[in-house]
Amino acid sequence: MSTCRIWRGPVTSPVWPVTIRVVNTTPAPDTDRSLSALPSVGVRIGAFAAILLSGLAGAMIGYSLIALQCDGDCGLAKGLGLLVGAVIAAGGMAIVAVLVMRAIGEWREIEDRTGAGHAPR
Repeated sequence: MSTCRIWRGPVTSPVWPVTIRVVNTTPAPDTDRSLSALPSVGVRIGAFAAILLSGLAGAMIGYSLIALQCDGDCGLAKGLGLLVGAVIAAGGMAIVAVLVMRAIGEWREIEDRTGAGHAPR
């Protein structure tokens, strides 16, 4: 704890010293694992990579689907097929990734309760 003196009042009037105590409010570092609902970094990176790969696969499927059906100048149609395929596939994989990460979190919670002796019998 440190102390700081502040003088208040206008310069032409008498001044009264005010003492303010400064308290360190930073929390102490945790020695054990802190509780968090976030999945580990590796799981989040894996989910992100899976979403990107499924978006790429969806884009290729959408492009191929339009390219097989269209004759002549189909640049706009191919681009829209690419975009729609990528968005649908990446959105679906994002839903699956969230469900998998929630399942992993629940699994860890069950393991922690079992390890602490609080598991249902």
